[in-house]
Amino acid sequence: MKMRNMKRLGVVFMALGLLTACGGGSDDLQSWMDSVANDQRGKIPPLPKVKVYVPLAYTAAAQIDPFDNTKLEPEVKGGYAQGKGAPNFDAREARNNIMERYPLESMTMIGYLDINNQPMAVISFDGMAKQVKLGDWIGMDFGRVVRVTDQEIELEETTQDANGDWVMRSNSLQLQAGEGGK
Repeated sequence: MKMRNMKRLGVVFMALGLLTACGGGSDDLQSWMDSVANDQRGKIPPLPKVKVYVPLAYTAAAQIDPFDNTKLEPEVKGGYAQGKGAPNFDAREARNNIMERYPLESMTMIGYLDINNQPMAVISFDGMAKQVKLGDWIGMDFGRVVRVTDQEIELEETTQDANGDWVMRSNSLQLQAGEGGK
């Protein structure tokens, strides 16, 4: 039993020796921890300088308002838009021409006829086919046929520009060979 106690006593002395050896370096450890802690403090950058608000005077009050509805929707009198060069809406209503109820983009020239030296074109729209000659009205933009050839129909249309004025423009329909033409 003595041997056993001796071993125990040896282990206890060794542990005390180790604790004593480590205990001597605690000052170094503490100084290292203090220096690291000093370096770890956060540094917040200063706030940016606030610029002083200077109000700006609005000087465009006398100019044209880009959001004015009268530029987008011309003045209407009697249910129709009026303006320089306005077409006769009442005459269009009186003609009651079905071809003026469809936009030109929905129409296709599919044929050409020459009857008694009067050139005519055949137009397809909305599943229908109609003949067109010089002076006929087609399309929703007051298009009047001014020339018919075996390849195209030339029109003069009356449309409204951004200022609300009515202007003439040329347009045409080309023969579409794949849809019953030549």
